[in-house]
Amino acid sequence: MPKTPLLGITEGDPAGIGPEIAVRAIHNMADDRSFIPVVYGDPAIISQACSVTGLSETVRPVTSEEQIEPEPNVINVIDTGTVSNANSIEWGTVQELAGQAAIASIEAATSAALSGKTDGVVTSPINKEAIWKTGSEFLGHTEMLGSLCGAPDTDTMFVVGGLKIFFATRHMSLREAVDSIRRDLIDQEIHKALRALKVFGCNSPKLAVAALNPHAGEGGHFGTEEIEVLRPAVERACAEGHDVIGPVPADSVFHKGVIGEYDGVLSLYHDQGHIASKTLDFDVTVSVTAGLPILRTSVDHGTAFDIAGRGIASPRTMQSALHVASDFARFVPAIRKEYSPSTGHH
Repeated sequence: MPKTPLLGITEGDPAGIGPEIAVRAIHNMADDRSFIPVVYGDPAIISQACSVTGLSETVRPVTSEEQIEPEPNVINVIDTGTVSNANSIEWGTVQELAGQAAIASIEAATSAALSGKTDGVVTSPINKEAIWKTGSEFLGHTEMLGSLCGAPDTDTMFVVGGLKIFFATRHMSLREAVDSIRRDLIDQEIHKALRALKVFGCNSPKLAVAALNPHAGEGGHFGTEEIEVLRPAVERACAEGHDVIGPVPADSVFHKGVIGEYDGVLSLYHDQGHIASKTLDFDVTVSVTAGLPILRTSVDHGTAFDIAGRGIASPRTMQSALHVASDFARFVPAIRKEYSPSTGHH
């Protein structure tokens, strides 16, 4: 019988809602026997999160993963040793100490997953400005994780229900994103999406490429990217034996994916995929990082500084991230094999 996955949860930025949603998700999922949670962070911060959310859980510091025993009303915390006094963190503000705590949590959880002590990492939200105050130059979680894992070429994969959404471009202006839609990029992103779909359980994946322009360009009347870049890329992929279709008008491609016509959709820019998935179901949209040699899922929202410390933040997205991680833990051997830096894949 396979062992129950041990999932490492980061505390996120302690000035934000990360600790609150972590403890509430652990509390709400206490009867879920599909995984064992452990928090990487500061026991003082996790105890404070229990207080503000009205939970009576006991916070138990542990020094190694081997000490973790699932117990009712107990939250196991591997102490990263950054914040000894929760009062030294001010709710809802950008602080260097909070950035240090977030980084220490990510580093510890990632190290544990890389060494096989845990089966995956589930990340709480961080604040980029707080990270930068520490002197770090990482743009965010994904870049930091890529560096820690020796995996510079990662992709964001949204999981919403049975559909997986990929992004040809991410954090850039819309104008830059449109200018980036060129042959080499689309060819590369199609292959990365197909590869990820196979790693995460689709043996014969069917991928749709979203169109850029209204009505997929309407035969060139509304733009020529579909004719000049997207359709030829799809045809090249099909000629290689892959099941890729498109470009499919963006106003229908995500609906078709949700009802099961495709396993994945390659969206062309950040908001094209984000708006679709979050409108469909904000709370169950989970971000998975493909390309890392570890399993990493994440909430896809920010630190919500405006409500931090009030105990009202919804843990539903964190619960979804934990649920997806516990489900995807069975793919960890494939993830390690495919994305290990030593495999020579690019």
